[in-house]
Amino acid sequence: MRGETIVWAAVILGIIYISWEVTRPFVSAIFFGVVLAYAVYPLQKRLEKKLSSSASALLLSGMMIGLGGGITAGLLIISAQVASSFYRGVVDFIDWLLQQPLPPEVIKFITDFSDQLIPKLSDALSRQAFSIPSYLLQLLVFLFTFYYSLAYAEEIVGKIRASLPEKNRELGEKLLESMNKTLSALVRAWLLLNVAKGFLMTLGFLIFGVSDLYTAIVAGFLTFIFSFVPLFEGWMIWLIAAGYFVLHGMYGHAIGISIYGFLLVSPMPDYTIRPLMVAKDTELDETLVFLGMVGGTWAMGLKGLIIGPIVLNLLLVLLKEWKKITAEREPLHPPSPSPSEPQARPPSLSP
Repeated sequence: MRGETIVWAAVILGIIYISWEVTRPFVSAIFFGVVLAYAVYPLQKRLEKKLSSSASALLLSGMMIGLGGGITAGLLIISAQVASSFYRGVVDFIDWLLQQPLPPEVIKFITDFSDQLIPKLSDALSRQAFSIPSYLLQLLVFLFTFYYSLAYAEEIVGKIRASLPEKNRELGEKLLESMNKTLSALVRAWLLLNVAKGFLMTLGFLIFGVSDLYTAIVAGFLTFIFSFVPLFEGWMIWLIAAGYFVLHGMYGHAIGISIYGFLLVSPMPDYTIRPLMVAKDTELDETLVFLGMVGGTWAMGLKGLIIGPIVLNLLLVLLKEWKKITAEREPLHPPSPSPSEPQARPPSLSP
């Protein structure tokens, strides 16, 4: 009997391990697919009044495919332009250095360094180009997760609630409520902050004279869109603007748009304004939310920006429940003295 148990345990652990290895490359895509489905679920509920769950989910997924296709095309074009400009800039800078009246030792050092840097840089850019199919596969997994999370949202929530143990159902409900409250605040802050980022990016393009009004509006819209894309964020837009100024020798403008973008667009507002917004909606301490976002991002990448505050909030619920349980176990009255202890005699009332 014991041997059979060991065999079954080994089989189950093997299945879990292989399943994890299969899904591990797509964890980020699945995670953000679920989060975005959660964000648009109120719209799904409204559409369900006129359409079925699957039809409304399919409609929203189609809109997401169009948006995702546009984002992918824009990323490919921008990434190719940035990579090409960066490569040409490095090569031109090295050629310029070699033309300067420098000591022979310095010239030899720059030449050796260039002979090693240029091939590695070219290889790195080639690897990025070959990673495009991987990104498209991630996008496909994201879209499937998004669709099924919307179409079967009621069933998923029902399964989760049904899996709660009867003995600790109240605690499970509190954890689910806390997670829902924190995730709602994070999504709301995410949307509002991204709108503000787009507006500030448009304003920044106009202030520093990067482009005309139309292009500045496009840049603001791309900042809003890219803020939803893992690993890209809005910093790409102001970085491209800074690169444009550097190529034209406008270094003061490049420094100005970089400082403006870093402080007001990305990434500084994600770790300053967003914790304040989330803390206000969830009635949590701003420091706790900040630690969750920074520590979560450090440990898990962009996913941690959402997972970190949720986990810390769940931990806070568990600590409150533990405090409540320990308080209930404490005796209400002080313990009576032990029989072995001498009893104090009342004073005698002698006449």
